[in-house]
Amino acid sequence: MTIPFFGAETLQAHHCCLPDGISYHSSPDSLSVDVAGSRARHQLELSTQQFWTLEDVQWMYQALALAQRGAELGEVPVGAILVHEQQMIGKGFNEPIGRHDATAHAEIVALRDACSHLKNYRLPSNTTLYVTLEPCTMCMGALIHARVARLVYAANEPRAGMVGSQMDLSAQDFYNHVITVQRGLCSEHSSQLLKRFFRARRQLAKQKKLDVKK
Repeated sequence: MTIPFFGAETLQAHHCCLPDGISYHSSPDSLSVDVAGSRARHQLELSTQQFWTLEDVQWMYQALALAQRGAELGEVPVGAILVHEQQMIGKGFNEPIGRHDATAHAEIVALRDACSHLKNYRLPSNTTLYVTLEPCTMCMGALIHARVARLVYAANEPRAGMVGSQMDLSAQDFYNHVITVQRGLCSEHSSQLLKRFFRARRQLAKQKKLDVKK
């Protein structure tokens, strides 16, 4: 399988990783991937064309920047960007604490941003959502109802992910809309951002307990 438009050095420079079990080798104008194991093959089969363009990397990096902004505000670092015809039409990061709103996940904030500007509860055809973490039940349902055409996410969410980790809402035939799903772009970068955030939060909680004992 080949990922066109740029070589492995570009992905490595951006600290972007392919799904587990897949390795890459550079060539002048493309990236070839070797698939090791049935799990990796299954991950590739989840999308008929699992490849990243330079634009995909750039949009995901903007989503990661939004996630970092959320982390700086004490929110779980997840960022999301909606793109139509290479134009950003909506963006958001996790804000349930700041907005006092349990539904203010990054995807929902981005959807509200886009729909508010477009004055339409449904998005234009061929809209892509880039998000740094696998969507939950609520967010996946909203993406389907908003008619997102393509979902690209970075890291898996093993506890609550609804695009394969727990179940795959994108594959259910009772919906009247199908989302093309691609996963694993910049997964390591997103995972490390989340790990650093929760590590810092645990350390802060531990320090607070020590301060109370004093």
